[in-house]
Amino acid sequence: MLLGRARESRTLAELLDSARSGHGGAIVVRGEAGVGKSALIDDAVASARDVRLLRATGTEFEMELAFAGMHQLCAPLLDRLDGLPDPQREALEVSFGQKVGAPPDPFLVGLATLTLLSDAAEDAPVLCVVDDAQWLDRSSARALTFAARRVADERVAVLLGVRETGRPLEVDALPGLPVGPLPEAEARALLAAAIRVPLDEQVRDRIVAESRGNPLALLELAAVSAPAGLAGGFGVSAPSAGPVEDLFHRRIEELPAETRRLLLVAAAEPLGDPLLLWRAAQRLGVAVAAAAPAEDAGLLEIDRRVRFRHPLVRSAVYRAASPTERRRVHGALAEVTDERLDPDRRAWHGAQAAAGPDEEVAAELVGSAGRARLRGGLAATAAFLERAAALSPDPQRRVERLLDAVESWLAAGAPDEADDLLATVNEDALAPLLRARTELLRGRLALFTRRSFDAPAPLRRAARRLESIDVEAARETHLDALLAALIVGPLGGDVPAAATAARLAPAASGPPRTVDLLVDGVAALLQGERATGTPLLQEALADTDGAAWTHRPMLVALVALEMWDMDAYVRILDLNAERARAAGALTSLPNVLEALAGASVPTGRFRTADLLHEEADEHATSACIAPPTYCGLYLAALRGQEEVATSGIDAVLQDATARGEGLLVAYSHFATAVLYNGLADYPRALAAARLAWDQLSFGFVGMLLRELVEAAVRAGRPELGAEAFVALREGTRASGTAWALGNEACCAALLADGETADGHYREALEYLARAGADLELARARLLYGEWLRREGRRVDAREQLRIAREVLTEIGADGFAQRAERELRATGQRVRRQRDARTVDALTPQELHVARLAATGAASKGIAAELFLSPRTVDAHLRSIFRKLGISSRRQLWGTVLDELPPDRAAG
Repeated sequence: MLLGRARESRTLAELLDSARSGHGGAIVVRGEAGVGKSALIDDAVASARDVRLLRATGTEFEMELAFAGMHQLCAPLLDRLDGLPDPQREALEVSFGQKVGAPPDPFLVGLATLTLLSDAAEDAPVLCVVDDAQWLDRSSARALTFAARRVADERVAVLLGVRETGRPLEVDALPGLPVGPLPEAEARALLAAAIRVPLDEQVRDRIVAESRGNPLALLELAAVSAPAGLAGGFGVSAPSAGPVEDLFHRRIEELPAETRRLLLVAAAEPLGDPLLLWRAAQRLGVAVAAAAPAEDAGLLEIDRRVRFRHPLVRSAVYRAASPTERRRVHGALAEVTDERLDPDRRAWHGAQAAAGPDEEVAAELVGSAGRARLRGGLAATAAFLERAAALSPDPQRRVERLLDAVESWLAAGAPDEADDLLATVNEDALAPLLRARTELLRGRLALFTRRSFDAPAPLRRAARRLESIDVEAARETHLDALLAALIVGPLGGDVPAAATAARLAPAASGPPRTVDLLVDGVAALLQGERATGTPLLQEALADTDGAAWTHRPMLVALVALEMWDMDAYVRILDLNAERARAAGALTSLPNVLEALAGASVPTGRFRTADLLHEEADEHATSACIAPPTYCGLYLAALRGQEEVATSGIDAVLQDATARGEGLLVAYSHFATAVLYNGLADYPRALAAARLAWDQLSFGFVGMLLRELVEAAVRAGRPELGAEAFVALREGTRASGTAWALGNEACCAALLADGETADGHYREALEYLARAGADLELARARLLYGEWLRREGRRVDAREQLRIAREVLTEIGADGFAQRAERELRATGQRVRRQRDARTVDALTPQELHVARLAATGAASKGIAAELFLSPRTVDAHLRSIFRKLGISSRRQLWGTVLDELPPDRAAG
């Protein structure tokens, strides 16, 4: 029995019991080194004799080898690969080096792992154990975390041990079980069990105090204290900041020099391969007999594998050695590692053995980086390139490799590492191309990871430098500079400067690409040349498949909204989402999904928007990126819950202002205007809309002006509404879409009187119905009904207000629905509150998504692959869906949940 760990042991036992009954989960056992995490995990494993155990151990020296941890964990299940869907099987085969193919995304590997575990759990419950998970390579950690978050309906338990390192980890997204120091009573009991001789009370108290409740420290203090010291109070020195590792240092120092050298070879060789150990030892002149003192001391065990007593022994051995000793050992390991079978480890050992710049070794590392990239190991690619840069004798080549490493860290989802590495570049002595690349990376880091105020300037500088070197690359960079300027906006984006720079940039040779159309079109509109810019942007939106849209979902949204082109908006983002799902590219998928969520709101598909927003948030959490918030604000505003909406808006405003995301600041004011228009608090709506208009120059300006006109007229400030309408009409007339013209007609009606107003309202209803903009059509009916009531036409008003209330209530725009209800009562109409209890509102967003796909005829495995779930989880969702909707088959889903499907999906 583990002393003082009853609560923790009970928690792990409950995890296993739950997994046995089909409700899996994951727990991260966290704590300082030596606190007893491994003991807890081993105790749980020992009690789980009825489960299939899969085990791996993270190793500091394997952090640069992509998917090394996942390969350890999944190796016993690889005979099941043929049962996986093709994309998942290929992802695992490529990541494990079994075949050559396109680099797999770690989350597709995670989905494959989830499917493997689900299949294995059909035979017996599965327990996945990873100790020292803080040393997992990034690709493995991300894939494992992805799978572990999705085992709720599986007979699978995931148990991870993590030493506190002070740095963020992928597995932080999983539930944690902190393991703290032992209470004093339990510490005394443990010491008494370890030392079965009479112990001086003062000595006992000193050992307990110096161990600070750390079980391993307590046992090691007792072990290194001489009998005389135990009896008389001597020989026990207070440990430093790393108490347990210091104690191991002291035990290692007592060993013969040859034994210490053998321990160093074992510490530097992470595979635990005895053959490699002895071959390297032979190169160093270390005899086999050198192992005996280490084995007798209980520090090392050599049989089929080389194992240290505790990971801290490995750390203590490696840190205690001098740099010269480490290089000698790594050199010997490089010599005995087979270049054909394991070229990457050979190159890595060779790099650690290098005492200074060495182009031959650096070139080998670059080759390893290329192989890692093909396996999808972006973090490993970055690590190899970073070390190659450090060993490159040529200064320019060193910077090239360093910048390649920065790009790889950024792609790997490690912006902090990329930032730190980029900060080491001295631009003064660089060639023009390298200086431009440095600026470009600095700007993209700020743009794509922080969306912050320090993004626009370096991107503009990079674009200018590239103009004389690579015109096409310069225009790509100008596009990013324009996007950065729009996102930062009034908080330092200097939009006019970005537009001027883009307009003055040299034109690319040949026919204009979509990138060129976007650069010229956006810049022209920002400079007030709408007649010039509009046709260019409309042509760009026609190129649904254009590479310019890739990884720029915010640009898609801004351009489509500026052009009032919802069809192009959805087409482009649907394609990007499909590609991201197929590749498992969850680092870009969250922003695509959030943008698609926003496209669902004007058409009144709030449940779809909720679904996409929640999925975006979940994927963002899995990918360790900041969750997108735009659509969430819009939905909260439309639902009219003032306290909830304003608290969310205030939090977003504070964060966006601190980072410098001026676009989100303006959007927050837009959402505030929507909220208060729904609540009929028009002065507040007007104040918020005017704030947003002052800050906004491109994108959702038209939608904002629509709110401003309504607020101004209702607040008794028609002159402000007329001013906003002039700006609105300039964009809607240039666009010419039904969506644009419907909003224009609605605003024109607000500013008109008599038959003119009536005609504009009817025109607005016609255009908005044609556009399929159900939310805006219902809001237009609300405005029309309010106008009719004030004109004394109560019967006509009731018809418009009744339809508006029904639609607004049904789609969930409760703020405006309540406003319609008040107006309807004001006409003398009795209003009954009635909603169908059997509604899809009873479903969670994920259940709704499962139901919609099942209604189209998709099988459980296909649904699982699209939603990154296991088939078992899909089946569990379907059982819940049938119960909530009161149905018994998939066929009954048709017509129940397809009302919100996009046309292409519904038609399928």
